[in-house]
Amino acid sequence: MSVYFLAAAALAGFYMAWNIGANDSANSMASAVGAKAITFKQAIIIAGVVEFLGAYLVGSHVTQTIRKGVISPSGFASPVVFAYALFAAVLGAAVWVFIATWKELPVSTTHSIVGAIVGVGIVSGGTSSVEWGKVVSIVLSWIISPVGAGLCAFFLFRLINKHFIIPEDRDGKTRKYFPVFIFVTFFIIGLSFLLKTPFGKRLHLGFPASLIFAVGFSFLLTAVISLIMLKTLGNFHPENVFRILQIMTSCYVAFAHGSNDVANAIGPLAGIFSVYKTGLLPHTAEIPDFILILGGLGISLGIFTWGYKVIKTVGYSITELTNTRGFAIDFYTATVVLLCSKLGLPVSTTHAAVGAILGIGFARGLDAVDLRVVKNIVYAWVLTLPASALLSSAIFIIVKGGN
Repeated sequence: MSVYFLAAAALAGFYMAWNIGANDSANSMASAVGAKAITFKQAIIIAGVVEFLGAYLVGSHVTQTIRKGVISPSGFASPVVFAYALFAAVLGAAVWVFIATWKELPVSTTHSIVGAIVGVGIVSGGTSSVEWGKVVSIVLSWIISPVGAGLCAFFLFRLINKHFIIPEDRDGKTRKYFPVFIFVTFFIIGLSFLLKTPFGKRLHLGFPASLIFAVGFSFLLTAVISLIMLKTLGNFHPENVFRILQIMTSCYVAFAHGSNDVANAIGPLAGIFSVYKTGLLPHTAEIPDFILILGGLGISLGIFTWGYKVIKTVGYSITELTNTRGFAIDFYTATVVLLCSKLGLPVSTTHAAVGAILGIGFARGLDAVDLRVVKNIVYAWVLTLPASALLSSAIFIIVKGGN
């Protein structure tokens, strides 16, 4: 394998990271922008910085080169052919995510890379080389993620609306009970950070210890922030209080996304780099810091340049958002991703975020949701696996045929 191919692979990995930033920034920031908790410009800056920090500081230093065990590296004729397959997979997935972002549609970048790997696996080893049970579990996530988050957000918003928006003494109730929401918010953030991110896995705390740590962490921060808000926040209107909570959850989702999904871009690149160094087939690959930085920079650049496109669709086009609605969306996007991951169920952050927004929209009636936009998003979700598979398989045939 030549150094020129390695350079081309680095560019493909960076291009995939750029597309991840451009498309997935909507997962964390769209509801905050739609609810006017922050401006477009603020969202782009916050997401770009926080996602980079997540990718570099707690992004996994060891990654599976074949995502989710969809195919085995042993099914390829040689380590070099395997490297070609990884290159084709990351480039094919990147092209599909680019098309989706260009059309302003949110898609799962994880599903894109998995579909791409399925494509190169079929071309290289036939349909028998693919673990179709894994593919079925991914298809199930199209239902599990949006329906779970949508139902939860629906009921949370109805609860907030009934007890904090409609009553005449809503400001007094909000002042009295807002520490409960702060505690629960930080509890979910803390537990998600310990159980969902690569950094949390490296701590090896286990669920009971993580639970205790999250409770203590949440109590401490709740006490500090509650005191600050009581002294500085003159108006305890629900929208003012939930605006602050929504910004917190949006930043968390951005940080966790950077730490987790950066592997969709740099995992294949790390596998190619491992083949270049050792000449062997890797099942896992060490990720040098410069590759993590490359992935983090790519995600941030994608957010800065094209992040507004999908944020516009998710934040404005599906349904009208407020701070209380946006908090319910972000809170249950994070919660459903945490619970499903802990239970071993397939989950997509993109699908959960869109599902939560739909749940909030339907809580206000069917007319509050733009079903035309929803239909286009669902079409994009269904097309993600086959489109990525076709693109990557075509690229693989071209690259392999030329070497």
